[in-house]
Amino acid sequence: MTTVASHEHTPLARTLAVAIRGDVDFSPLARALYSADASIYRRIPLGVVYPRHTDDIAATVEICREAGVGITMRGGGTSCGGQALGTGVVVDTSRYFNRILSVDPEARRAVVEPGVVLDTLRTAVAQHGLTFGPDPSTHNRCTLGGMIGNNACGSHSVAWGTTADNITALHVVTADGRHRTVTATQITTPDGLPDHALMDGLDAVAAHALAPIRTELGRYRRQVSGYPLQHLLPERRDYAKSLVGTEGGCAITTSATLTLVPAPKARVLLLVGCADRYAAAEIAHEFLAYRPLTVEGMDTELLGPRVADLPEGGAWLYVEFGGDTPAEAEAAARRAERAFAAHVRSTLVVTDPADRVRLWRIREDAAGLATRPPSGDEAWPGWEDASVPAENLAAYLRDFDALCRDEGLSGPVYGHFGEGCLHVRLNADLTSPEGVARYRRFVEAACDIVVRHGGVPSGEHGDGQARSELLSRVYSPALLNAFADTKHVWDPHNLLNPGAVVRPRPLDADVRPLAMAAPVRPVLRLAEDRDDFARAVRRCVGVGKCRAHAGAMCPSYQVTREEKDSTRGRARVLGEMLAGEVVTAGWRSPEVREALELCLSCKACARECPVGVDVAAYKSEFLYHHYRHRIRPRAHYTLGWLPVWLKPAGVMPGLVNTVARSPLAGLLKRVAGIDRRRDLPVFATRRQRRASAADRTPLRRGFTTDQPRAVLWTDSFTLAFFPQVLADGRAVLRDAGWEVVDSPARLCCGLTWTSTGQLGVARRVAERTVRALLPAVRAGAVIVGLEPSCTEQLRRELPRLLGTDEAAEVAGAVRTLAQALTEFTPDWEPPRITSWVIAQVHCHQHAGSGWHAERALLERAGATVEVPQNSCCGLAGDFGFVDGHYEVSLACAEQGLLPAVRAAGAGDTVLTEGFSCRLQVTQAHPEARPVHLATLLRNGRGSQATAGQ
Repeated sequence: MTTVASHEHTPLARTLAVAIRGDVDFSPLARALYSADASIYRRIPLGVVYPRHTDDIAATVEICREAGVGITMRGGGTSCGGQALGTGVVVDTSRYFNRILSVDPEARRAVVEPGVVLDTLRTAVAQHGLTFGPDPSTHNRCTLGGMIGNNACGSHSVAWGTTADNITALHVVTADGRHRTVTATQITTPDGLPDHALMDGLDAVAAHALAPIRTELGRYRRQVSGYPLQHLLPERRDYAKSLVGTEGGCAITTSATLTLVPAPKARVLLLVGCADRYAAAEIAHEFLAYRPLTVEGMDTELLGPRVADLPEGGAWLYVEFGGDTPAEAEAAARRAERAFAAHVRSTLVVTDPADRVRLWRIREDAAGLATRPPSGDEAWPGWEDASVPAENLAAYLRDFDALCRDEGLSGPVYGHFGEGCLHVRLNADLTSPEGVARYRRFVEAACDIVVRHGGVPSGEHGDGQARSELLSRVYSPALLNAFADTKHVWDPHNLLNPGAVVRPRPLDADVRPLAMAAPVRPVLRLAEDRDDFARAVRRCVGVGKCRAHAGAMCPSYQVTREEKDSTRGRARVLGEMLAGEVVTAGWRSPEVREALELCLSCKACARECPVGVDVAAYKSEFLYHHYRHRIRPRAHYTLGWLPVWLKPAGVMPGLVNTVARSPLAGLLKRVAGIDRRRDLPVFATRRQRRASAADRTPLRRGFTTDQPRAVLWTDSFTLAFFPQVLADGRAVLRDAGWEVVDSPARLCCGLTWTSTGQLGVARRVAERTVRALLPAVRAGAVIVGLEPSCTEQLRRELPRLLGTDEAAEVAGAVRTLAQALTEFTPDWEPPRITSWVIAQVHCHQHAGSGWHAERALLERAGATVEVPQNSCCGLAGDFGFVDGHYEVSLACAEQGLLPAVRAAGAGDTVLTEGFSCRLQVTQAHPEARPVHLATLLRNGRGSQATAGQ
C-alpha cells in the first residue's frame, strides 16, 4: 500500500490508504499526470486511487461519498471527450485491476476486470479461434472498462456491433457502495436477490418517457450520444446494455461478462480509390450488402506522402473481408470489387498479411497523424466523432465542409464511413480566449448541421465535456429529463463522473491548450514547432500509443507500467510545468525531474508517436534549465564528459583496466555516480589501438582520387574500447572502392552533453565539428559513422544545436556504413554470410534513419536476420550505468534481446553496432561474443568467433 499526499488533502488520502489494498497517490506529480486525457480539456484531480480488488472500489466510493468528493473512473486515458477527467478522485483500473477472470470457449464468453487492455483479451482468446468484436483504433492500450463507459465500436462494428451488442452481464458498485449484478432481465444483490428499488426506478423512467425514447433513440447503430435508454423499453429491456455508454456516471463496472465471436481465419483488404471524400461517403454504405468486416474511409489530407501506398484516388475506402481460407476471403473481396469497379476511380485487393497490417497502421494512427497535419497547424479533437445515418453521410459532409470554409477551419476526415461516423481534427485556435470563443460558435453550428441530417455529436467516443452540453440541441427536454432521472436512480448525489451527460460542464471551459499557450523559446532549435517549447509540448494530445504493450515506445513504461514513465505522462507533466498550477517550480520542478528520470533518451517516441512527441529533446532542454548555475548529479560530470575523460584513460589503458577490476572500483563507481553492479568497460590496449590505426589516413591530407569519398567518423567510444571496428569499417569501404580518410579523434558529436542537458558545451563541440567537416562535405565526401548513436547525433542534432545552414549541410552528408555502401556503391558484393544473425538495432538508428540498408545488405550476403527487440537495449548511453537505473535497464533488455541471445546457437551471430548494446549483451551474458556489422562484412561467414574483440 502506498500513499503520497499533498498537505491540503492529507486526511482524505490517509483515510483511503488505510481502507484499500491498492495505492493512493495525491502528490502533485500524480495530479499532473491525470490532469488530461485525449481531449482538449484539463482538470486537476485531488488525487489518484489504483484499486486492486472490487472491495477497493466499494471502499473508495463510500469514503468519497462521505467526503462529498466526486469519482471519475479511468482506464487507458484515451477518451476524446474529457470523460476520464475530474476534480475529485480519479480511479485508475489499468495498473492492478486488470485480470481476465475466465474464458469459456464453448459458450463464447469471457469475464474481465475493467482494467484489461483489449488486445490482452484478444490475445488470450485467439488460441480458441475467438475475438472480441468491437476494436477501437486504440485497441492495444484502451481498456474494456473504458469501452463499456463509451460504448466503443471500432472498425469492425459493421460486422460485430458495438460494445453494448457484446455485453451479457455487468458486475458493478453503485454510488452508495453496494455490489450489484446487472443482466438483461434483472439487477441482483450479492445474495442473488432482485434489487426491486433499482429496477422499479429505471422502469418508471422508461414508462414516463416512452414516446421520446422510442422516437429519438436507437434510430441507427452509431447513435451513441446520451444515455441508451432504448434498452429500458418494455419490448427490448436489457438492464446491462442500458449501462453501456453512460460514461461511468451511473455505476462503476468491476467486472463484465462479454460475448466473443469467431475470428476469421483469413482476411483480405479491398482498397477502393474514389474521386474525393464525398464520392467515398456516397458509396460506402452500399458495401454493407456484401457483408464486409469493415468499411473505413480516409482522404488525401490525412495521408500526405503515404498516398503512394494506395491506388489512384482522392479518398479511399478500406473494405475488409474475412473467410475460413485466404481463397474464400479473396473471393468475397473480388465480388465487391467487380460490383463497384465501374463506379470508383480504382481498386486494389491486398492479400499479403504484412501489407495489410502496414496499411491498417495508417488508419489506426489517424487520430495522431491528424493532430499535426502537413501544414504544421495544431489540430484538435472536440468535434471529432459526429455520426449520421450512413446514407446521409455525404450530404452531411458537404454541409460540414461548407461551414469549415466559412469559418476558415480545415482538417483531414477519416472514420467509419460504412456506418456514417466521421472523425476529424480541426485546426482551431485553442490558445487564445478569442479562439476558444470562436471554437464554441463553430461547434454549436456543426451540431445544428448534424441534427438536420438525422445525426448526433457522438458515434463512439461518448459525450464527456466536449459534447454533453450540446445534447440540448439534439434531444427534446423530455428526453433530457429522462437522462437526468436515470442518473438520479443510480447516483442521487451526483458522485460518479459529475459533469458528463447530465448537468454538463461548459464545452469551452477547462481548455488545456489555453493554460499552456505562452510561447517559450528553447535553447534547442525546434524548427518543426516554430522554436516554441510550449508548442512542442502541446503536440501530445493523449492518444496514448506510448502505453501500448508493444513497439519501441517507451522502454521504461514497458517495464514499470506507470503513467509517469510513458511518453504521454512526461509530456503531461511538462505541460503542467508550463501551466504552473499544480507543478509550481517551473524549470526547477522536482515533479518533472522525477517523470524524466527513467527516460532513456532512446528517441523511440520521436518516431513512433503519431504526432512526433520527442521527449529526449524535451528532457535535454529541461535538464539544461533545471541545472543551470546549479550543482549537477555526479554522473553528468563523469559520464556526461566521458569523451574528455576517455582521452587520458586511453594513454594508460592497462592501469585503468587494473583499477577497474580492483577493490578501488567500488569507490570509483560511487564517486562517479555509477551503479555498483555495473562492470566498467575494458579499454583497448595501446597495441590494439596502434594496430587499428596502421592504415589510417587523416582528414587533413584531403582526397586525392575520383573514387567515392568517405570521412570515417572516429567516435570516442569505438576508438577507446573497440578500435578494431574502425579498421574493419575502413577496410570494407576501401574494398568497395572508396577513398577513406579518418576524422580527427579530437572531434566529437556532442551526444553525452546533449543527453545530460549541458547544451552550451554541446553547441561549442558541435560548432568545432561542423567547421572541421564542412570542407570535406563540400568536396563531395560522405561522413560514415560506425557508432549509431553518434551517427544519428550528427544527422539529427547538429541542426538542432546550431540552427545553421552549415550544420544542416554536414548533417545531410552523414550515413551509416550500410547506407553509404548501398546508396553510393550499390554494385559492391558483400562476402558470403551463412549464419543466422540476431540483430539489436540501436534505438537512435531505429528512431532516425532506420535499419533498412543494413537488413538489405545482410540478406543480400545470404544471412537470415532476426530482430528480436525493436526497443532500446536498456543501457542507453549513460542510463544503465547511473545509480538507481540498473533494474529497469536490465528489464528493458529482457523484453526480447537477452532471451534471444541466450537461445542463440553456436553458429549464430549476435550483431550489435552500438557500443551500449554490445556492452549490455556482454555484461548480462558474458558467454556472448557480439560483433559489429563492419567486422562481419570484413570477415564474412558470420559466426560469433569473428568478433575478435
